[in-house]
Amino acid sequence: MTHAKGTTRIRTKRIYEATARSDGRRILIDRLWPRGVSKDSAQLHFWARSIAPSDALRKWYRHEPKKWDEFRRRYFAELDANPEGMTELRAQLGSRTVTLLFGSKEERLNNATALREYLESSG
Repeated sequence: MTHAKGTTRIRTKRIYEATARSDGRRILIDRLWPRGVSKDSAQLHFWARSIAPSDALRKWYRHEPKKWDEFRRRYFAELDANPEGMTELRAQLGSRTVTLLFGSKEERLNNATALREYLESSG
């Protein structure tokens, strides 16, 4: 678990994992709805589609570890160019525990990890 601005704790988790009270506010950050997950079982508070990586970036990256640094650079540039989406997301954060949900099988090098890093560095 990590901390960003104020007392917000930002966690990441696959949307396929069981929900937990410790998740706090659950925010899906994928552009596409995850396969096999119902809206009820997702128990989302917010779907932040507008700040998910673009389709072009997602398709380019394909979760290839050697592309991670470049993926992060390009994704951060997309986030920088999307102040409205970031404002909307930050309004959802507040000072509470937030879990950024993702659908990828890649649990380390994914958009949720990159977004958490971006939020922590831009405070």
